[in-house]
Amino acid sequence: QVQLVESGGGLVQPGGSLRLSCSASGRIFSIYVMGWYRQPPGKQRELVASITSGGTANYADSVKGRFTISRDNAKKTVYLQMNSLKPEDTAVYYCNADLIVTFGGRVTRYWGQGTQVTVSS
Repeated sequence: QVQLVESGGGLVQPGGSLRLSCSASGRIFSIYVMGWYRQPPGKQRELVASITSGGTANYADSVKGRFTISRDNAKKTVYLQMNSLKPEDTAVYYCNADLIVTFGGRVTRYWGQGTQVTVSS
């Protein structure tokens, strides 16, 4: 059974910073892309950032220059450093991982349970 566990959410003032972490555990052969999505209140889930196993990152336009995604392959962990936070960044943040559990297996996307980020004065 594969699990993704997120941590690091909370309440922060506008202009502040937070760092989210997400660690994968369980029967995992290889992790390809890891990423972060968010779902603001009353809106659909949207991509924030993603990163390949080789370190190639992709960002939503709304967070470019403010957020940085990184990963530690040995620890099966992905991070999201969020700086210059704005009220519109308020959302539940979900991590995901595209992985295989056995050699030659089907790539499957797994999701974390979500962590709340609230940006407010």
